[in-house]
Amino acid sequence: MTSSSPALTAPHRRRLRELWRSAGWPCRDPLELDLLAAGLLQRHWCADGRETLRVTEAGLQVLAASRQRAQAALSRHEALVAVVAREMQRAGRIVWRRLSLRAPLAEPDGSTCWAVAMPDVYSIRHTTVEDYLEPVVHEIKVSRADLLADLKRPDKGRAYRAVASQCWYVVREGLCTEDELPPEVGLMVACGPAMDRLEVLRPAPLRPLRPGFALWMALARAPAEPPLDDDPQPGLADVEVGS
Repeated sequence: MTSSSPALTAPHRRRLRELWRSAGWPCRDPLELDLLAAGLLQRHWCADGRETLRVTEAGLQVLAASRQRAQAALSRHEALVAVVAREMQRAGRIVWRRLSLRAPLAEPDGSTCWAVAMPDVYSIRHTTVEDYLEPVVHEIKVSRADLLADLKRPDKGRAYRAVASQCWYVVREGLCTEDELPPEVGLMVACGPAMDRLEVLRPAPLRPLRPGFALWMALARAPAEPPLDDDPQPGLADVEVGS
């Protein structure tokens, strides 16, 4: 790319991927014009005179770099999901990752529609008293673009609040401020080079919520996180008689 080439946006990279995967039929829109001018695409004519577009070597390098960045972000995300899950277990909670939960959303006309909530971490207190379960959702964000996209989807937040007493965003340091988040959610920041220390910037409001039958069935079908290896409380079978 030359210094005069336009800056590539996410739609540019998405179109580049689509053309690389497809037969390259042109749309002839400004995105393709930018990609052609940047040398990331080239025009090609078949024997019958039909024009197609092909990704150049420079375009492949852009795609490879984009994939590497996405994989790095995914690795950071999964590492932070593991940190949050571990901290919830240490707090004595039963934890699930990446559940799919049907959430009832109340409409202004009094009707109910259904959405699917897929929290990164979902947990309940280890108790036999239903009113004390306090289901909690933790949504992990390591990318500001991902966070901003989330905030533009109010129904996603509504779905989380329909299945949880508390909802939290857990973000890396510097990703956002408290004022950028809706008041219904709390904010935790993952600190340190390994993002393994969580600090509360704003507590999440606590609301009473009793899980319904559909939610109980979803939890019963999904495997919870296995017990921690560093659990300081030994099981009864592990204690020697007379100790």
